[in-house]
Amino acid sequence: MSAGSSRDPTASAAGTAVPREIQTAPPDDSGKLGRPIVLGFSQLGSESDWRRANTKSIQEAAAEAGMTLTLENAEQSQEKQIEAIRSFIKSKVDVIAFAPVIQSGWEPILKEAKQAGIPVILTDRAVDVQDSSLYVTFIGSDFYEEGVKAGKYLLDKMRDKPGPVRIVELAGTVGSSPSIDRGQGFRDTIASRPELTIVRSAPADFTFEKGKTVMADFLRKEKEPPQVLFAHNDDMALGAIEAIEEAGLKPGKDIVIISVDGTRKAFEMMAKGKINSVVECNPLLGPMIMQAAKEIMQGRTLPKRIAPPESVFTEEMAAKEVDNRKY
Repeated sequence: MSAGSSRDPTASAAGTAVPREIQTAPPDDSGKLGRPIVLGFSQLGSESDWRRANTKSIQEAAAEAGMTLTLENAEQSQEKQIEAIRSFIKSKVDVIAFAPVIQSGWEPILKEAKQAGIPVILTDRAVDVQDSSLYVTFIGSDFYEEGVKAGKYLLDKMRDKPGPVRIVELAGTVGSSPSIDRGQGFRDTIASRPELTIVRSAPADFTFEKGKTVMADFLRKEKEPPQVLFAHNDDMALGAIEAIEEAGLKPGKDIVIISVDGTRKAFEMMAKGKINSVVECNPLLGPMIMQAAKEIMQGRTLPKRIAPPESVFTEEMAAKEVDNRKY
């Protein structure tokens, strides 16, 4: 979950956010409809390179699949997402998909979609609802497993280092499933080594700016620099690197840095030795979402959980892999 220098695909030439974008395409092969499938998609925001790549993937995949895409950017607001979903219901789209800002509070609007007979696809982040029939499938990464992978890397990295090892954590948006699950997976994994201790943890909203600010605050408050930083996404890690360097320390050397996402900028920093490991979280979900929408409209049954392929990368692998990054 970069300094935000990449352009938001939902921004105008003047740089002003455009909440709604309607993208039409030639008829697809959906068969029963005899017209393009209409997909209403509520994106949670444009807070990171990962999110912008995710939006672009959805736009490109919709065009490739011959679907009509109505895209709403919620700008990190659950209220705006609920308004967007309600507008999709009112305009009678064929399928609704959305990446929820936080886990809770979705049951009423999902019930409205169900009553209207419009199937819902969750993307990237899960929701906490008692009735799982309110959505068809969830397409996205296993955030808990990403935290486990980060923890396993740290256990291996510190296998010969005597304790105590002091860790700081840059968490994502409060209440969001990636922040909750990545943090829990990481904690559960390092629990076997009690000398590995998280001394500070604070949310930094998956952004470069907050990552830098919160990391600088950690460094001011700690008598000695921590030995490890676990950042819940690359943008926060990149911001933290600036704070670490401004404090006169060497990222990747004085402080081991583990991040999640796998953006090109993070790989460039890994190649320079400033990030030690990145757990991949694949944003290129567009083709999977379009395929799911097609199959839903064709009356097929989908698994409740669809996960993209993902890997773990280390600084030794970064130079070879950096040119393969599509985002």
